[in-house]
Formats: sequence, C-alpha cells, structure tokens
Amino acid sequence: MSGLRKAKKYDWKDSNLALFGSDVEKNVKREAAGKEKAWEGAGESPGLKIWRIVKFKVTDWPKEDYGKFYSGDSYIILNTYKDKESDELLYDVHFWIGKESTQDEYGTAAYKTVELDTFLNDKPIQHREVMKFESDLFKSYFKVLETMDGGADTGFRRVGPKEYKPRLLQFNDEGGRRSNVVITQVPYCKESITPDNVYVLDTGLKVWQINGSQSDKDERIKAAQYLQQLESERGGVKTEVIELFEGRSSQLYTQLMQLRKESLKKIQAYDDFKKTIFKLSDASGHLELEDQGIFSKGKLDSNDVFICDTGKECFVWIGKKASIDERHKGLQYAHNYLMNTKHPFVPVTVVSEGQKCEKFDNAF
Repeated sequence: MSGLRKAKKYDWKDSNLALFGSDVEKNVKREAAGKEKAWEGAGESPGLKIWRIVKFKVTDWPKEDYGKFYSGDSYIILNTYKDKESDELLYDVHFWIGKESTQDEYGTAAYKTVELDTFLNDKPIQHREVMKFESDLFKSYFKVLETMDGGADTGFRRVGPKEYKPRLLQFNDEGGRRSNVVITQVPYCKESITPDNVYVLDTGLKVWQINGSQSDKDERIKAAQYLQQLESERGGVKTEVIELFEGRSSQLYTQLMQLRKESLKKIQAYDDFKKTIFKLSDASGHLELEDQGIFSKGKLDSNDVFICDTGKECFVWIGKKASIDERHKGLQYAHNYLMNTKHPFVPVTVVSEGQKCEKFDNAF
C-alpha cells in the first residue's frame, strides 16, 4: 500500500494558525470555556488529565491509555500540582500534535488549550508538543510514553485481531533515565532493527520481544513488562523473547517483516545552533519581530513579548505590560518563526512574566 499512497507530511507545518490568538477567538473563548463540559472538575486536585480531540469536540481519554498517543490524533494534557512553598495549585497544559493529525484536530486542540487556560484563570503554563519531539517535562508524566501510527480507532481493542495492523516498536530509555522509557513505532522492516535497541514486534495475537546484542538492560526489562501488560489486556496472545542475530531470529524476520527497504530519517541535532532572542512589539504601530542579538535575560522588557529559541526548545515570554495584540500573537509568531528554521518541531512553552518556570530560567 505504501507504493500507492504518498506518506503524509506534517501538514500543519505550513499553517499560520490564523485563528489561534485572533481577536475573534479571544472575545468568545471566555464564554465558551464556561460552557465546555469537558472542563468540569478540571484542575481541582493534583493529577494528570488527558483529552482527545474528536470532530472538534474535547473527549475524555481512558486512563488505562494514558501515555499512548496516535499519529492521526491531537490531544490536550493538563498536569495539576501543588506549589511546594505556598501549597497553591499550579498547572501545565500541553496540546500534542500527531504527525498525521488533521488541521481541524490540531487547530481545535490549540484553541481549546487557550480556552482551558482561561477556565483556570490564566494560571497554567502552555506548551506545544509535536510527536517524536516531546519535551522532557511532557515525557516525565509517563513511566512509558508510546507513540504509534494511525488513530485511536486502529488499536487492538478497537479493531480486533483480524484487522489489526502489525507494528514494530522501539524501546529507548532516554539516555539512562530509568524511570521513563519512550516507545516509538518505527517502519515495519528489517532495516529498522539495530543491535543497540530493544524492539517489540506486535502482530496482534503473537508478539515477539527482540533484544539487540548491545541493548540496555533497563530497556529489556521495560519491554518484558510491556509484554506482560499485553498478555493481561489481550486474551490468547502469545509472547516470545528472542536475541538479535540468532539463527532463528533472521528466519523470523524473513517470514514476518516486509522486505522492502525504508528511507529511515534520523532526527538531526543542532548542537551548534546559536541561541536567539526576538522582541515582538507593536510600538511602531504594527507588530514587528526584531532580533535582540545577545541571548540574555536582561533583554526581557515588561512592555513586550519575547521569543527565546535555544535550538532545542522555544519559549514565548509575555511581559506584564504587553499589548493585547502582542499577547495574542506571541505563539503564532513563534510557530511561524520556527517553520523557517532547521528545528521546526521543538517544544514551545508560553510563560507569562512572574510565572515559575524552571526550564525557562535554566535556558539563560
């Protein structure tokens, strides 16, 4: 089928998110926030809450699926926690965009994230997350973060074994952080498998754990736990653990893996990127984005909005005295700016002056 249909790209990459932050949106969102049933009880106590966008509507995501995200969907994630000093409830709200999510879905997720922020009296710190480029903060919410192709309706519990499409999942312990493992669906072909990782080949009712000869012990443990979870969720599933490059494993690949070769794209690291800071101001009568030169916290001015790009994460800092237009357009300008860089999908965090954000403080 891959030869008949061109793979989707990040369609939203070319979007200017025109409605996000517009005057019309801002004028109606406060009233709409009070009427959104999904927000009932949101943020009243510490914990994690996740919603999925379905046909412009905010729907509850099952707790048993927390940590599982599909490329064809968009989600809103609210983390509520208590301030260690004041015991006050604080919030981080993220909208997560799957690489094949439709414009309607990710646009609704972005809009509703602002609405939830309004519902919680503008206290949350807002974040944009893109599939496979999630922030460390986002990953920290889940012991296992699993990203898969397709939509939620393509999962095993939804379609059953006959319609289930086989998946190859790669386990990564994120550089030794034992409490968190990222599971990513990779192309279903032999070329995806390397000696330095652990994989799970999931065909529905038969599942193999494939241990690379140079794989990490913690990755193997997490994969084994994943298989145990599948056994409890799926009646009749059979699991097996094999070591990479054993004679029988190569035969298994020939039988079960597609022999087509994939162009496996790797995420490039831009460690040599020079940190940049831009001022968004309408002091001249219209909005202008101006490079501030030296990346310094001393450049921040309460009268304006600033876009601070580290190359690995981007921050939108909103000054207390910033104009309405500056406040409304900060994320939109950050989005458009990133689309012209070599790192368009890095996490974006919106921070208002006075809000506590350790990640932002450490960026300088």
